[in-house]
Amino acid sequence: MKLTIVAVLALASSSVYAELDLTPIDKSQWDSVKVGHLLSRAGFGGSPDEIARLAKQSPKSAVKRVLKGGSTSEETDFAHSGVFEPGLDPFPPSRPATTKLAKEQGHALGVKVKASGNRPLQPVVNKFFYWLRVSRLETDRVAYWWAEQMLTTDHPLRDKLALFWHGHFATNEDKVRDYRKMLLQLETLRANGLGNFRSLLVSMSQDPAMLVFLDAGVNTKDSPNENFAREIMELFTMGVGNYSEIDVQEAARAFTGWNVDNLSFHVDQENHDTDEKSFLGQQGSFDGIAVIDIILSQPATANFIAAKLYRYFVNEDLGQDDEGQLGDLFRSVEYDVGSYLSALFLSRDFYAGHNIGSRIKSPVEMVVSTYRKLGLDKVPGVPDFNISTGSLGQRLMHPPTVAGWSQGRSWITPSLMFERSNFVLDVLFPDIGFIPPDRYPFLGEVVNVQDRLRQGMSISAATKPTGVSEDGMMAASNLLADRDEAFNTRLGSMRGWQMAIERVQPIPRTMAPINLASYVESRELGTPEQVVESLATRFFSVSLSDDTLSTLANFLAAELGSRDVLSSLSFAEEPLRKLLHRMLSLPEYQLG
Repeated sequence: MKLTIVAVLALASSSVYAELDLTPIDKSQWDSVKVGHLLSRAGFGGSPDEIARLAKQSPKSAVKRVLKGGSTSEETDFAHSGVFEPGLDPFPPSRPATTKLAKEQGHALGVKVKASGNRPLQPVVNKFFYWLRVSRLETDRVAYWWAEQMLTTDHPLRDKLALFWHGHFATNEDKVRDYRKMLLQLETLRANGLGNFRSLLVSMSQDPAMLVFLDAGVNTKDSPNENFAREIMELFTMGVGNYSEIDVQEAARAFTGWNVDNLSFHVDQENHDTDEKSFLGQQGSFDGIAVIDIILSQPATANFIAAKLYRYFVNEDLGQDDEGQLGDLFRSVEYDVGSYLSALFLSRDFYAGHNIGSRIKSPVEMVVSTYRKLGLDKVPGVPDFNISTGSLGQRLMHPPTVAGWSQGRSWITPSLMFERSNFVLDVLFPDIGFIPPDRYPFLGEVVNVQDRLRQGMSISAATKPTGVSEDGMMAASNLLADRDEAFNTRLGSMRGWQMAIERVQPIPRTMAPINLASYVESRELGTPEQVVESLATRFFSVSLSDDTLSTLANFLAAELGSRDVLSSLSFAEEPLRKLLHRMLSLPEYQLG
């Protein structure tokens, strides 16, 4: 496996630090290899038919088609499960904050405190855990919905770019704890990702999920919070080294009062600092929008965003002089992302030999492109999309830090290479013992609580941690607690799961309808060499060596017990799947 990782990194070649050739590619240089490269980088790969169609067009027409998208796809809106209820927003930051609020005002989360009786706060605690669980499950459904759009869309660049922005404006549901806000942010990224960067930056600065994630609610003129102000400069626009700590403090004052009301942005004028500020060498009574415009006027901003887009779509390795050249291009199109990408996708540099097949696919890109190349029209429920991409290092709606995912070489480690191979195995040979995580998410102690209650135990006995013994005094104390404690957290956690699963729509657990024998028969692939060549053309962005092709063909022949593939079709499906698993586990398949 170590040699496999070395091979991947060796194949992911570095570019030479020289001035980028951004002049348009000639029509005479346009061929199926370059079209395949375009569709891989600007989307999730193209079928042989798609590649052939675009190869007949001019480079300008083909890139225009990629930027604009097609007209045949029908967008499907996310189907909400109907889990949100009045009173759940604003959601308290913790369980203690929830019970404290309930004690003070007699209700919380839309639930009244019981006037008397055992555990008066239990219904409130149950509802707290319900929303934690239900938002997580519904967020997983949002990720599945997005994966479905990536798979079936006729405008893959929109979603490939939204995936980029999702890592750039990284927001995690674990802190936001509201799938509705996460979905709203995703819809904004998909709708506006190809437009003007200023508009997108303003939208993200006023986005409810972002405001919650970066603590806008505690950014007031009496106590400015620097989280958002720091991240907008360090991660979203200019990069480290282009601002001072004073700039962070002054920008934080400009963003004071920016907050969220349910799913809407609003400014709390009482908490907004209207006094004069000094920011990046300018003075004035700036608000957040003024700060954003000052940031956008800095050359470092165009350089930073242009370079980051280049590294995502073209090549990770980029010289400092190249960043300035790309920044000049981005400024010349007035921060229009679509125009900038159009220039990149038409440039000779984009199609240079060292840039083709040199980029390591992200987990989401690898999974979705595999499904597209298999010809699927639906994301399978087995294996689970979120578990698959999460085990590979990129779970949608859950970036690891505010800086997003590291990209590139960080995707390749011994364990991650093994997981990539296992993903292909799970698709081609689905696990018949698969347990849907959205139906059976219980683990450890939560299961124990439910089992004990079903055995007729008291709540105190049922919620006792496993392995904890009781003496006579402790047992008596627990019996007393059964009668007069305000709530039981472990019981609330279990009840929250029960309520959530009852209401969240299940993810369909279909398996991928793959028929490789039919694929071989329809194309009349009579020899192992023809089968391997056809699959390599369909699935790979880089060429396989003659030795590798020969080894794969011999493997198929050995599995079939014959070199006559067409006469072996009645029993060929399993050998063909074994072959494809072996092929898609190669280092070359990790590149696009």
